[in-house]
Amino acid sequence: MSVRYPDPLAPGDRVAVTAPSAGVAARFRPRLDRALRELEARGLEVVLGECLDGDGVVSAPAAHRAAELTAMLVDPAVRAVVPPWGGVLAIDLVDLLDWDAVAAARPTWFVGFSDTSTLLTAMTLRTGVATVHGPALMELPYTTPAPLLPWLDVVRAPAGAPLRQGPSAQHVGGGWDDVVAHPHVDRYTLDTPSAWVRLDGGAGDVVARGRLVGGCLETITHLAGSPYGDVPGFARAHAPEGLVVYVEASEDTAFSTARRLHGLRLAGWFDDASAVLVGRTSAPDSPGFTQHDAVRDALGGLGVPVVADVDCGHVPPQMTLVNGALATLTWRGDERSLVQELV
Repeated sequence: MSVRYPDPLAPGDRVAVTAPSAGVAARFRPRLDRALRELEARGLEVVLGECLDGDGVVSAPAAHRAAELTAMLVDPAVRAVVPPWGGVLAIDLVDLLDWDAVAAARPTWFVGFSDTSTLLTAMTLRTGVATVHGPALMELPYTTPAPLLPWLDVVRAPAGAPLRQGPSAQHVGGGWDDVVAHPHVDRYTLDTPSAWVRLDGGAGDVVARGRLVGGCLETITHLAGSPYGDVPGFARAHAPEGLVVYVEASEDTAFSTARRLHGLRLAGWFDDASAVLVGRTSAPDSPGFTQHDAVRDALGGLGVPVVADVDCGHVPPQMTLVNGALATLTWRGDERSLVQELV
């Protein structure tokens, strides 16, 4: 079976906004409004769902959130679904979504990261439909520095076009901007040098190829061993080329990161990997044990390239990664690149 991709997003297409995890509190609505205007400025029609309330931990009861998200993903008039951001309890929906209906429908772009990756990963693994791990809607007003690609560019690209990205020169070292005080901010404070690093002990050239799959460690690890986290099954069905697995830690200590990575390894997530990408993180080290140590401890014996401090996840800026895309990782001389093909 081949991976299925939605059609490229075009002017006039409808983008639906729902919060399958955390909603948007009133103090953040000016930022949401700014992001919605950005979509409209790109010629897209925006529709808002009912599940956007930000007064509690989640935007609505789980059944309501699941029904709304399912309806958007199967509606032929909706060409993309973009939550405002993540949260903590998207896993509430994993066994409530109508995956059979989603699989049977015309594919729709589903975009996000953090807690949203719980649903993105499950959707690609269960249905074979590509999903997009990239900046959330609330980050859309930011300018994405080259050679990274904003998700809107990726989902508007012609089918099969090579999408080349590489390390950003700098990243944000001081945490998230105060978008309550400054809802119109559109430039990241890029103040810290960036570089990808090898943690597998290898020093030679690398050209590794495989289908991308991955997400946020704190959320996707709870899918491993379930029907919604069957990476070995996805590899058998959709990835004869092998996999390029990516993971990124949001906030866990290095000890917890190591345990989570070991758990994924034991569940077979890396059995078909030709390479592993580990996102740049501001998550804390543990006493005598760094985040890099955690990766080496769990993944150092895989025998494949392990590249860390990659531009994905909770330390902006981040590249756009398409779950299911055929990816080529190159580490050769001065070249560091990741090329995705939506084929």
